[in-house]
Amino acid sequence: MEKIMATQPRREQIAALLENDKGGPIRMMNLLKFREFARYSDGTDAGLSGAEAYQRYAAEVVPIISKTGGEVVFSGQANTLVIGDGELEWDMVSIVEYPSVAAFLGMTSSGEYQKTHGHRDAGLEHQLLVEC
Repeated sequence: MEKIMATQPRREQIAALLENDKGGPIRMMNLLKFREFARYSDGTDAGLSGAEAYQRYAAEVVPIISKTGGEVVFSGQANTLVIGDGELEWDMVSIVEYPSVAAFLGMTSSGEYQKTHGHRDAGLEHQLLVEC
């Protein structure tokens, strides 16, 4: 049986984010694993890689992040596992700073943001998102 990997937060994870809100800026560390091939719900762009689909999402979401007062602090390919056991699971790492938890949640629930989600969902196999 194929293990279902997370790409969306669960209700209790959002509740924990709100409960742990200390006020002020937050940073979100994204660990991203891409699908070999994008999976769009309507079947379009079948030959596109997951990374290419995610890049479409990134191109659309960065201006939305900027509108919230947020910024991409770092984004790059995960290259070498230096400490730890096993294989390097992640393809990409990014860190995004937002002015507050409210700004982050407001952005992710906005209609403008929701329009970008098709590319993100098509490209991602798995993700960890950690508030720092």
